[in-house]
Amino acid sequence: LFISSPQQSGLYEYKIFGGLADVSPKLCADVYMDLDFRKEWDQYVKELYEETYDGEKVIYWEVKYPFPLSNRDYVYIRECREMDVDGRKIWVVLAKSVAVPQCPEKPGIIRVKSYKQSLVIESDGKAGCKVYMYYFDNPGGMIPSWLVNWAAKSGVPAFLKDIQKACLNYSKST
Repeated sequence: LFISSPQQSGLYEYKIFGGLADVSPKLCADVYMDLDFRKEWDQYVKELYEETYDGEKVIYWEVKYPFPLSNRDYVYIRECREMDVDGRKIWVVLAKSVAVPQCPEKPGIIRVKSYKQSLVIESDGKAGCKVYMYYFDNPGGMIPSWLVNWAAKSGVPAFLKDIQKACLNYSKST
């Protein structure tokens, strides 16, 4: 996990490099893209669904934050592409926040207006996959340093373990 603070903004961008043993790249991409299944394995999801507005698929995601902080919500678009790069199969998922009048802000929840994520998944040459992720958001409000430290030291590594476990359970649930 690599964390940096661009332009001294006080905000952080995260770059994550990890491996998931015994999880194929396609399975990892399928699990990552399955919003309904994510509600089952991601304990921080409060609400998550996809709607079509003006012909564009838009995702609404409310994330549980620890007390006494307010939950955050995201409205974003994303796309997954399977690519062939010099004979290597690579899955790329891109996501970014959008403003949609049909998804107004809710009282008591802070809207994350600046969010972007890039995820790349490829084979590790064996039975598993390698995962690369770039993530940035502006969570708004004052985020205490203990929460930033927790995210870096515990939250992100736990997320990788959770998604690996979800992948191993996915074939049983579908």
